[in-house]
Amino acid sequence: MEVGLLYSGGKDSTLAACLLDGLCDVTLCCGTFGVTDDHYQASEAGRRLGFETARLDLDPAVAREAVAGMVANGYPREGIQQVHEHALERAAGEWPAVADGTRRDDRAPTVDRPLAQSLEDRFGVSHLAPLAGVGRDAIDRLADAHLAVETGPSEELATGDYEAELRALMRREHGQETVEAVFPEHVQSRVTGRRGRGSGADSE
Repeated sequence: MEVGLLYSGGKDSTLAACLLDGLCDVTLCCGTFGVTDDHYQASEAGRRLGFETARLDLDPAVAREAVAGMVANGYPREGIQQVHEHALERAAGEWPAVADGTRRDDRAPTVDRPLAQSLEDRFGVSHLAPLAGVGRDAIDRLADAHLAVETGPSEELATGDYEAELRALMRREHGQETVEAVFPEHVQSRVTGRRGRGSGADSE
């Protein structure tokens, strides 16, 4: 089965790809609105892990609408959910199956049963969520055992996820103070390789 997996270069989407590897023909879909070049970070991480990667072009109008909603609401959750659903739909137009790294205790984005069923019915695809039953503690343990990961403040660590582009667009249109007010600071992860494979910085 060919699967397009939404990929940010972080722990969750990387573990999802690793779990599907061997069962499916996985392509890592690195989404971009064209606001920044951060999707290249995700593509490079995916290639170091040995996966095929593909650029997934997203509609800039969706990013602008999401940012406007975030600013109006004062928090990012609904905008991030909107963007994730848009990315799944774009991937569903190109692959017979789509996947993501959403996990059991995610607040945003999430893919509940009605959304997954709607996606499958509307696009004639299969939706796979290999981490849907997995909590944060297990994610951290698996990542520590199998992945080389960098961590840092979300504002400083360049990753290929939606938040980076949404932050950049919000900064451009509303200023840094608005970004700081809307997005709570948190620790972000970026995968640099697999543990015990390769050489140099990609292995330990």
